[in-house]
Amino acid sequence: MIIVVLALILGVLLGILILIPQGRKSGHSKKVDSNASNKKASKIYSKAEVSLHNKKTDCWIIIKDKVYDVTSYVEEHPGGDAILAHAGDDSTKGFNGPQHATRVFDMIDDFYIGDLEQY
Repeated sequence: MIIVVLALILGVLLGILILIPQGRKSGHSKKVDSNASNKKASKIYSKAEVSLHNKKTDCWIIIKDKVYDVTSYVEEHPGGDAILAHAGDDSTKGFNGPQHATRVFDMIDDFYIGDLEQY
């Protein structure tokens, strides 16, 4: 009986460890739950405002009319500076390219900061 209880407790603890979001290597501690980003009120950014964030140290991108601040990810990007090719601009085509693993489609939600202003 004690073995069964210990096994259940161990299983629950391992399950919790697996489900707890892990921080990024770069120390990026501001992790946003993708569900939380959908629930909070979205800020609206103009294309002109996004275009100001076009450097390695200040990098925003647009993907499908959503704005993402990927500054903290630039150094980790496996494709190197390719992420900067459309910094401050629309990166939808590049983001949806065949070079990206499917996990990036979930990962991008962590960087969501608002929506692009619609005209």
